[in-house]
Amino acid sequence: MKILVINGPNLNMLGIREPKHYGKETYSDLLKKIEAHCEGKCAVDFKQSNHEGDLVDFIQSAYFENYNGIVINPGAYTHTSIALLDAVKSVMIPTVEVHISDVSSREDFRQISYIREACIMTVSGKGTDGYLLAIDHLLNYIQEESK
Repeated sequence: MKILVINGPNLNMLGIREPKHYGKETYSDLLKKIEAHCEGKCAVDFKQSNHEGDLVDFIQSAYFENYNGIVINPGAYTHTSIALLDAVKSVMIPTVEVHISDVSSREDFRQISYIREACIMTVSGKGTDGYLLAIDHLLNYIQEESK
């Protein structure tokens, strides 16, 4: 089983950027946490970019590289990018949307998620542990679908 974790704009600034919303863990800490959680469960790879087109390319490459699932934190592109929605729809790979902060309790513009329509689940407001919840849900979903 192979999972691709994609992080969008400003996620590389974890630990520096608005710690009251995103915590003090760094991006490197996040990757180590996910790797430790996935050990013995699945293979996991990571991609991060601040550029929308790169994120679309990552999603499309997941198809050609035979990933079983995607976990994506699209960052601010959650609220603006139909291109990400279309990319997830086009590859038909089970995808879970993740947000470190509770976007439902933040600014009005953060209440819209375009990508959510193509995702099997959204995890929001669980800090970086939300990635672990997303991976576990995705693995269970994939196993159930393969029966």
